[in-house]
Amino acid sequence: MPLSPEDSAKAAVLVEEGRSYRYVAEVLGTTPSTVLRVLRRFREHNTYRRLPGSGHRRCTLARDDRYLTMVILRDRHLTAVEAINHLEQVRNANISDWTARRRLREVNLTSRKPATGLQLELHHKRARLNFAREHVEWTEEQWSQVLYTDESRFNRSSPDGRESVWRRPGERYSACAMSLRTAYGGGSVMVWCGISFDGRTDLVFVENGSLTAPRYIEEILLPLDIPYVPHIGENFVLMHDNARAHVARCVLRFLEETEIVTLEWPARSPDLNLIEHMWDMLGRRVYRRVFNTLDEVRAVLVEEWNAIQQEYIRTIILSMPARMQAVIEARGGNTSY
Repeated sequence: MPLSPEDSAKAAVLVEEGRSYRYVAEVLGTTPSTVLRVLRRFREHNTYRRLPGSGHRRCTLARDDRYLTMVILRDRHLTAVEAINHLEQVRNANISDWTARRRLREVNLTSRKPATGLQLELHHKRARLNFAREHVEWTEEQWSQVLYTDESRFNRSSPDGRESVWRRPGERYSACAMSLRTAYGGGSVMVWCGISFDGRTDLVFVENGSLTAPRYIEEILLPLDIPYVPHIGENFVLMHDNARAHVARCVLRFLEETEIVTLEWPARSPDLNLIEHMWDMLGRRVYRRVFNTLDEVRAVLVEEWNAIQQEYIRTIILSMPARMQAVIEARGGNTSY
């Protein structure tokens, strides 16, 4: 990698101070031969910049580079090999995949793992955009009067995919180097919770089957949400997503009869749901622990849930205005949240 003119000047100063080429190379993150070449060029041509025509001749023309960039910009999921196949068919330029990557780096295009997001249709984007526009000017006080609720499932065994193992060649399937899985994660538990600016509900375990609409009323709304109303005040607002149990007719009728106001939540909007961050944090805290049975999973979940600082909850609630603005800027599309 050639040195910049600034680094070349630094190399000359260090050598004049009596430093060795090896020392200068370590400081600048290069090789001693590069330092020697830079100083020789300065002595012969009185410049720290690369001379015109120095280095290997480029094997692509400017048109080839522009076409390669255009191919990638049209389809960001192409591999370097697929891109150079297009280039060879259209421009009759035969280059290596490493050359293609270097040309793309010159225009700040590098291959990275893609971000994930839900598939959003036009009506999803429109609903998200309308919701964001309606609530972008909500104040901190208004967002603090919302109880954010959701359900999630935790497995007894849930590797995060980021573990690594040391092994020799040929040991890929050795017992000592494998990550073993259990069917269905070794069993799981479903939990429900709610968070607000000044507090949170208890962690509720949904046992013996899925959460149906009648169970949602009897086990969640009646014993938990209704008693939580005085904690927030007369402007209490309930936020839950569009799961079937939440939008069933009997649930909507119950909420109307009890005069509980709900947010009209847009579908496919996990990036707006604050409680997703709580599940992520709770999962990271739980899976650091060691447990063997589902009863131990339940105990760890309750312990770690109670250990989460309320200040963290306040911080993510205060991010709601920024989330609304991000949705507007994305015109209803996926955001970084």
